Parts: sequence; C-alpha cells; structure tokens
Amino acid sequence: MSLELPAIARIAAALAVALLISFVATPIVKALAQRMGAVDVPKDNRRMHDHPIPRMGGLAIFLGFLLSTLVFVPMSQSLKGMLLGGVIIVILGMLDDVYALPALPKLIVQIGAALVAVLHGNVIQVLSNPNVFSSNPYWTLGKWAIPLTVIWIVAITNAVNLIDGLDGLAVGVATISSLTMLVIAMLVSDGVVALMMAALAGGCIGFMPYNLNPAKIFMGDTGSTFLGFILATASIQGLFKFYTIVSFAVPFLMLGLPLFDTCFAILRRVSRGQNPMSPDRSHVHHRLIDVGFNQKQAVAILYVISAILGLCAVVLTTSGALKAMVLLCALCFAGTIAAKISMGHVEKEEESIEGYDDLRDPPGGSEDGTPGEGAGEQEGD
Repeated sequence: MSLELPAIARIAAALAVALLISFVATPIVKALAQRMGAVDVPKDNRRMHDHPIPRMGGLAIFLGFLLSTLVFVPMSQSLKGMLLGGVIIVILGMLDDVYALPALPKLIVQIGAALVAVLHGNVIQVLSNPNVFSSNPYWTLGKWAIPLTVIWIVAITNAVNLIDGLDGLAVGVATISSLTMLVIAMLVSDGVVALMMAALAGGCIGFMPYNLNPAKIFMGDTGSTFLGFILATASIQGLFKFYTIVSFAVPFLMLGLPLFDTCFAILRRVSRGQNPMSPDRSHVHHRLIDVGFNQKQAVAILYVISAILGLCAVVLTTSGALKAMVLLCALCFAGTIAAKISMGHVEKEEESIEGYDDLRDPPGGSEDGTPGEGAGEQEGD
C-alpha cells in the first residue's frame, strides 16, 4: 500500500467505529421508525416482502458515518459542504419515509443539497478526454462545472435509491462501491478520501445484519439517498481530480450497476410514453426474480456484478486501460457462462417441481372431490 502503517491503522479504526455505532444504533432506529409510522406496508407487486417492515434504517448508517468522520477525518471546507448536504438529504429521506413525499419536491431539495456541497468546493473542474487520440488530455469545464457537478450528484443519489428493491441490495452495492474507492484512495495516497470511505463502509456493514434477507428493517430513502449522495460527492474529491483517462472511466465502473439500472429505467419509461420518474417493476433485480431466482440469489448475483466492476476500476487505476478491459471481458465471459448454467439449473428445478405436482395431484383433484394440494399452493404463490 502507498499509505504508511499509522495511516492504515487510522483507516481501520474509522471503519470499526462507524460499524459499531451503526450496529448498536439500528435497533434504536427501528423502534423510532415504528413510533413515527415509518413502516413499509406491501401494497403493490413491486415490493418483495409480505408484511409491514420498519424503514428509515439509513439513519443508523448516517450516525455511524457522521460520528466516525468527525473523529477521524480532518475538517475542511469541502467536507463541511458534504456533511451539510448529507444532513439535508437525511432529513428529506426521513420525511419521505414517514409521509411519502411527491417526486418533484424531493428533486428540488436534492438539487439544493447538491448545490450546498458544490458551493463548498466539491466541484468537477476537469474531465479526462475519452478520445485517446486527442492532443488535449482533459477538458476544462469552466462555466459548465457547477451544473454538471449538480447533475452528477443528483443522478447518483437517485440511482442508488432506485436499486433499493431487495433485502440487502442497496447497502451491499454501496459497501462494495465505498470499498472500491477506499482501495483506490489508498493506492494513490489520498488519506482523507480513504478515511471517509472507511467510515461509509463501516456504517453500511454495521447495518447489513439487520437488512439481509429476511430483513428486519429497511434503510428507506433516508439511507439509499444518503449513500448515493456521499458516494457521488466523495467521487468528486477522490476520482474526478486526476487529469488522466482513469478519471473518466473509474467513477462509472465503480457505480456501474446503479447507473446502468437508472439509465435503462429512464429509457424504458420514456419509450413507453411514461413519466421517467414513475415507478415500475422492471428493474434489474425484479427481472432476476421474475426469471426464477429467489431474493438471496438475485442479491448475490448483483453483488458479484458490482464487485467485478469495482475490481476493474482498481485494475484500471493501477495497471492501465488495456489490462482492465481484458479483465472485464474475461469476467463478463465467465459470468455469461455461469448465468447460463444457473438458468438451466433453475429451469430444471421448475420442471421437476411441476412434474412432482402433476404426479401428486391428478387433473380431477383428490378422491374426495376437493381441489388438489398442488393447485392450492400454486394459487397462493
């Protein structure tokens, strides 16, 4: 590692403190959510749970991150802007978890929170030129710096929110993304970003035991939008500031899964003549459920995809674009083969279950004239 041992120990301590605070605070936040009425009641087919579950659990992640950051990270103008914007996002998320706010007012407040972070110095000043044949290695954004930075922060804030559809999915993807940025920051000796990402990862890991399937509490908009906001703002400090091709590709690899799902959702809705912000049941995680995977399997698949993209981001940072592309292609090929094998296994299981039901329950039902057990179970499912 490029950082010295005392710095690494400080990073480990920041992660451990955030983890402990988040883990201890989650049961308290759960009781608070129930008292405030922040409970997710399954009322449509987009929801994967079958009973009311408290949300607003992201407050525990926020507390772990905030306290660890205040203890371990040197305070700066840009960090103040990030924390202040994060507080605005958390308050908005809590209100949304209790009152289910309309989309437009939430978007306006998110833009305001992004502007707070931007006006405190969290600005994308330059972008590396993706045209490797150009004599100019990077673009200076000039007057476009502030609007493009606000768009980036708001887009990632909502992208992480959109993938929060299965138990443990959003918190796991955010953990992988923050650990990816942590490793990159350590490799380039950026101690401040490494400490922030350690605190964020610790807060997520401390919350995860309560959120994995079957979830005892959801992070709600309080957590998903906060995680997206911090990841977006931290990426400006830790990734976009390098004037190389790396800075163009790494943030998109690190946050590839939520970005892809969001872009695909917008294109899908617009092509159908729908409002781009209207909810539907066609996200990547919904599609995995619909083809036969259970929640744990679907979440595991998306964890692997996110980890592959994160690994490619690290390789791109350390070994260059060619090796990263070779690694990405090899992993995609292996993933395709594994997916085909898994799909074939799922189809065989479904066929065997159907064959067993046919043998157990004749078409006419049971001998006493009542419907067969298999028919009742299928109707219940």
